[in-house]
Amino acid sequence: MYNDSFEKLIFVYNADSGLRNMVFDSAHKIFSPSTYECSLCDITYGAFTENTIWKKFRKKSAIEMEFLHKDEFAKTYKSKFGYKFTYPIVLVSRNESLEVAVKTQELDTMKRATDLIELLSRRISILKVP
Repeated sequence: MYNDSFEKLIFVYNADSGLRNMVFDSAHKIFSPSTYECSLCDITYGAFTENTIWKKFRKKSAIEMEFLHKDEFAKTYKSKFGYKFTYPIVLVSRNESLEVAVKTQELDTMKRATDLIELLSRRISILKVP
């Protein structure tokens, strides 16, 4: 799907940044996991720490990755036209433009970090799975 001309992957969580939001999100994951609205958070993090498989993959990958909450994304990647993305989402940054690498609906069907790693491996030819 993508060749090696892209700059980085941008992972955008369906959550806002900040300590208050982090505490609320952790509690939500524990007490009402079925209504938690960020599948990317579920895949890459437990209630308090980063998923071990995902962390190992992320650290060993040669791909540059950026992780942002949706409010941070809005500030960092401002557009006068606005983006029409749903969150969570994984984007590819290429030639000063953003393309969707993994849609919200795809992330919502995943249960494990290995699901995301395998999908990224299929879609991005230079991705090396540890």
